[in-house]
Amino acid sequence: MKRSNRWMQVRRSRLALLPAALLVALSAAAQDTARPCPTADDPNAPCPAPAPADGASGGGTDATELDRVEVRGLRASMLGALDRKQGSMQIVDAIVAEDIGKFPDNNLVEALQRVSGVQTTDRGGGEVSTVSIRGLNDVTTTVNGRNIFTASGRSVALADIPASLLASTEIYKTRSANLIETGIAGVIDIHTHRPFDFDGSRVVLAARTIYQEQAGKVDPNLSALFSNTWDTGNGRFGALANISYAETNYRDQSVTAGAMVPFFADQAPPGFVPYERIPTTIGGAEVWQPGLVAGLPFAPGSTVTVDGQQYEYLLSRDAIFASDLTGKRERPAANISLQWAPDDRSEYIFEAFYNGYRNESFNSLLFSFVDWWGALGDNPAQTIEMIPGTNIMKSRVIGFPYNFTSGDLATGKTDSYLYALGGSWEVGDRLKLKSEITYQDSEYKTDFFAMRADRVTREVWVDFNRGGGVPAFGFNDDPATPDIDESNSADPNQWFIAQLYDNANYAKGDATTFTFDGDYQAGWGFIDRLSFGVRYDDRSASEGQRTADADGCDRALPACSFPGNPGLAWTNSGFFDGRADVPDAWIVPNGHYIRANADAFRQLYGLETSDQLQLVENFNVQEKTSAAYLQADFATELGGRTFDGQFGVRYVNVETDMVFGPGRASASASKLLPSLMLRYHFTDELLMRLAYGQTLRRPGFAQLNPNITYVEDVTNIGYGTATGGNPNLRPTESKNYDLSLEWYFAPGSAVYGTVFRRDIEGMVSDFRRRVTFDDYDYILTQPDNASDGKLEGVELGLVYFPDNLPGLLDGFGLQASFTWLDSSQVIPVTNSAGEVVGSQETPMFGISDTSYSVVLAYERNRFSARASYVWRDDFLHHYEAALFANPLGVYFNGESSLDFQLSYDASDSWTVTFDATNLTNELYQSYYQYPSTHNFGSALYSRTFALGFRYRF
Repeated sequence: MKRSNRWMQVRRSRLALLPAALLVALSAAAQDTARPCPTADDPNAPCPAPAPADGASGGGTDATELDRVEVRGLRASMLGALDRKQGSMQIVDAIVAEDIGKFPDNNLVEALQRVSGVQTTDRGGGEVSTVSIRGLNDVTTTVNGRNIFTASGRSVALADIPASLLASTEIYKTRSANLIETGIAGVIDIHTHRPFDFDGSRVVLAARTIYQEQAGKVDPNLSALFSNTWDTGNGRFGALANISYAETNYRDQSVTAGAMVPFFADQAPPGFVPYERIPTTIGGAEVWQPGLVAGLPFAPGSTVTVDGQQYEYLLSRDAIFASDLTGKRERPAANISLQWAPDDRSEYIFEAFYNGYRNESFNSLLFSFVDWWGALGDNPAQTIEMIPGTNIMKSRVIGFPYNFTSGDLATGKTDSYLYALGGSWEVGDRLKLKSEITYQDSEYKTDFFAMRADRVTREVWVDFNRGGGVPAFGFNDDPATPDIDESNSADPNQWFIAQLYDNANYAKGDATTFTFDGDYQAGWGFIDRLSFGVRYDDRSASEGQRTADADGCDRALPACSFPGNPGLAWTNSGFFDGRADVPDAWIVPNGHYIRANADAFRQLYGLETSDQLQLVENFNVQEKTSAAYLQADFATELGGRTFDGQFGVRYVNVETDMVFGPGRASASASKLLPSLMLRYHFTDELLMRLAYGQTLRRPGFAQLNPNITYVEDVTNIGYGTATGGNPNLRPTESKNYDLSLEWYFAPGSAVYGTVFRRDIEGMVSDFRRRVTFDDYDYILTQPDNASDGKLEGVELGLVYFPDNLPGLLDGFGLQASFTWLDSSQVIPVTNSAGEVVGSQETPMFGISDTSYSVVLAYERNRFSARASYVWRDDFLHHYEAALFANPLGVYFNGESSLDFQLSYDASDSWTVTFDATNLTNELYQSYYQYPSTHNFGSALYSRTFALGFRYRF
């Protein structure tokens, strides 16, 4: 067979000890024959067994040595991922680095979107940030098997973990008893490099320059790995340090048609005029209820009742606005690993992992209300265009609207540290023990400083959907003032300095964790192995904030005007690349300037200065988790073929103490979680898996906070909003069923599919009710375990590298995946008083019905290239504030990305890479449930182009 010798280069190192949990694919009951694993020296060499993470275990024979493999090349990366999938007891997908310091994508989140069943969203700031597995984003993330988090959250910000530090990543879609019980979606286990991965000294230096098209900036991405091992008189010792630094300048631009509210048509009740906005209550009686799941009816002729009479209403938007967000983000990271094997039966390890985040973003906002009815002229109907077949206004002209611009500067900083010290020991010939203690600390700080400028213009014209869901708007001049060009929103003389906002927040979290695990090679009939262990985790989380705002600045002072304070003005340009008929420039207070002179402006507005500012703690939670598990691996024969599996049980107990300002609360919960995995090997290449397990989703710490935050009305709806938590929330529970069939039909090639179902109980949904606080009305939203849900679906995957293609075609390969999902959740429906009046079935958040990815790869000699396309259907992203007449759910349109990568080995030491993302320059859009009539936002994000160099010796 003709094969590329660059599939992988093998560097062999003898491992004196390898825990039994990593040797599962060597089970005597597993594969009858070893699959070929091409190397530079032997194209038909047998593949070593994969080394899956905790939980990817199976019974079988023991081993004392294993060759460690260094993956090189795109095809070798895919082959290594398939080996881990096939060798794992659980249903697992994997991503393996193509080379040291070279993960398959620019960051981990982008790499994960090509895994079957995995979807990503929340693109912005030059990247995607949110990962979901089978539509659920409740993902538990571990680094080398250790649970990690960011600040006071339950999960880690995956985008903060640089790809250059990673050796591999496993995505567990089923759960064995020895894996952490949280995360209904699954577990993402990240593996960093360790010194015993290499034989002797290894140095890898990498540098990339990334051009962000929208920002017009070139950013550095640097990493370095230093590793060495020594054989000493006291055993083998290894040390590794891996550091990374990434910088990103970004620009995100969006245009948004605001929320819907009702207006009277050409006939209005006494005391009102035609086309006036309809309040929610008239004469103490409710006229219409905001925040309905389906929104108000939008059929022509729809009516509301006022004083017993029916009046036709029209739906239009309350505002139109544009946002031009620019910023700079930095991510430093480092990993240190020390290994010591004093003899053939023990090993000790110390590791430290750090990841940081620095962000400064400046949002330039142009906002105009379009709900004023006091200056519509003699025949307002002539300025209104309706969407045919509806009562929805498509376009209109508004007289004397209130506009404002805002210069908002936000800064954020995260530092997260994880330290681990552990050891593993062989006790006799059958028992292997390991134990570890870890400590982690993470803190996030942010502050926000914003100033508004405002004006009242002659007219604003707006088309809420000019075409394709993109709105258009502009300002008309006042004939009475021909010297003032009101269409020029960048004229500083038209604007007055207005409100000031100043707030800051912090979030902290730390945890001390102890684990003790054992594996006993039992050999009791069909029971191959017993695994057992305990885990104790002591976690704390707290959050705090300060807020201040002022209504206006004394306009008689020069510092309170753009002309009188030249440093105050900032003007953007080239907004939205001409892809919408909207203003392409406007003036705002310069966020950087006002933040640099914060105390001067605080004094100007009569606010406390920095020497007086204090952050007040919102809550402080202590959570202690105790868990123990016992599981058994078995293997036998059924019909002459191998039938093996694993069954186990995990017990978990959680004790929570909460302090919320002057109040205190406590809660406890315990659960016994069974798990079962069955595998049947029809042939050496074809196997089936059947899995059952139970998992938990614990409420976020902030969701437990009963303190209520009140925000006054900012959109003239007539009342404000309020939010608070619920200390009585209990964990959400899920019963998980999976059936998979996998066919490894050739070396490095496979086709596989999984049918799955999740029955979820006690999902958290929000209750809303009207409350009065300080003589002002608010709609209060609080969470409760009030919803149950169901998720089922199918995922398919294919990796295919055909052999013996003729000529230059030799080296082509294909990787593809497809996921179909069907979800539902039953949520309570409440009236304005917060009373439950029924229930409604809706899709779950974040779940696309279909998604797929296609990767066309080519690898030959020193050259490799990959073109990849990912797409996901539209999905329910979140619920709007319950203040408006549109449907409550905000949906994101289908999202896609076309990316390209190229790599060339200039020598055995030098590699040159080129990457490009979002080549089609997609427009990302959202809508309120009905895409053709209820469009919402349109956002333009950046394409990127990167050139990189990597040197290894």
